[in-house]
Amino acid sequence: MLNYDLILASASPRRAEILSQIGVNFLVASASIDETPCPQEPAADYVQRMALEKVQKVLDTGTYSGPVLGADTAVVLGCKIFGKPKHADDALAMLSALSGNSHQVLTSVAVGDSKKCSVLTSSTEVRFRTISAQECQTYWETGEPEDKAGAYAIQGYAAVFVESIKGSYSGVVGLPIAETAQLLRQFSIPIWQPVTECP
Repeated sequence: MLNYDLILASASPRRAEILSQIGVNFLVASASIDETPCPQEPAADYVQRMALEKVQKVLDTGTYSGPVLGADTAVVLGCKIFGKPKHADDALAMLSALSGNSHQVLTSVAVGDSKKCSVLTSSTEVRFRTISAQECQTYWETGEPEDKAGAYAIQGYAAVFVESIKGSYSGVVGLPIAETAQLLRQFSIPIWQPVTECP
């Protein structure tokens, strides 16, 4: 009999690492969905819809009991949503657009079961220094950008591109800790709590 308090509807090792970091006992059941934005869909609506659809996809299998967590991240420059790059040229175009500019990283987290579902969204501003075309190409060749929103991983090699960040670092990685903990508390899912002693 498997012992878990939460189902993670994602194969992302980064999200799994963050849940482990805060002491959540979880099981992974990745959810494959169509991640195409709807025409004229605002970025905040898009990431919320994706997170909720991932939760529902796992719930619909009827395989697991207990709450399900789904999350989705989008990089937004102006009104343009940057998802995962389709190929090298796509990734290089994204990195070139982000070079020398500030952009927004939105991550929505949804937790739901058969009775209810709640969702929260984290918004973080990230500014990149100017990146040369050669740096973009070299970064692509590391393989790191291939499955990352906006074609970069802030916790990886792309850390050298970041001039500043305002907001949730863990949200940029893929799972904002504050919002996630708030949702887990709503579903009475245990997380690590520090023990403090009064003097």
